[in-house]
Amino acid sequence: MNHQIHPDTSIGTVSLRINNLEHSIAFYSNALGFDINQVEGSHATLGVGDRDIIFLTESAGAPQASGTTGLYHFAILVPSRLELAKSLKQLATSKITVQGFADHLVSEAIYLSDPDGNGIEIYRDRPRSEWTFRQGQLQMDTLPLDLDSLMSELESDPQPWTGLADGTRIGHIHLKVASVDDAESFYTNVLGFDLMTRYGPSAGFVSAGGYHHHIGFNTWGSLGAPPPPLGTIGLRWFSLELPNGQALDHLLEMIHKAQVETENRPEGVFVSDPSGNRILLQVI
Repeated sequence: MNHQIHPDTSIGTVSLRINNLEHSIAFYSNALGFDINQVEGSHATLGVGDRDIIFLTESAGAPQASGTTGLYHFAILVPSRLELAKSLKQLATSKITVQGFADHLVSEAIYLSDPDGNGIEIYRDRPRSEWTFRQGQLQMDTLPLDLDSLMSELESDPQPWTGLADGTRIGHIHLKVASVDDAESFYTNVLGFDLMTRYGPSAGFVSAGGYHHHIGFNTWGSLGAPPPPLGTIGLRWFSLELPNGQALDHLLEMIHKAQVETENRPEGVFVSDPSGNRILLQVI
């Protein structure tokens, strides 16, 4: 690897194209508990307190992408197991279909989709002291989630639901890519993430600062696939937040050395991975 991305790099905002802004705002605020920070025309920004997390753009009648790269899911990290239990209870109260549950050893997770089929994970991390490494590789798995144990957390806090807790943020994002090898090369050699786990030829997970993963990528339904056509439902971009200008300048130097194109915009610098997934580079 030529360099490492700053260890305090994290995922910031996820920008999604959706069909109906009113329906999506209701879902993200009522069922998931986000604050509505701004609504302007066909755009809405939702977050937790002052922290913006989801940026929605309405394109009425926009088609669904099929057989393309793009979003697999984005993952909302809540600050405790209790908050994960509260989220699950609220999903049940809101009659939202949950698609799955998993114990990943490093985390516990709930899986669902928004009204447009954009994949969502809500999860809590186990303490890093409980993570296991074998021959230098972080051990992750997909095991059944102990729902009885999770929901017993509510016994200690009977307070009514008031939305997502302070500290909630995007913990990671999982992408559909055309080639795992190309994605791994880009995210490690160009952006400077560390490879944490590789599942054969079909999936990989990279991170900054020793986290279990900030970005996952797979070819489970997208091997050799093209990017989605412009204007389709799904991921528009996600942001990487760097802690200072020096960290951003170093990253941009590496990107330019790799002869990867960038686009300067008022909100930051855009770059795309080899599968066309757009990334906004920002200083927090």
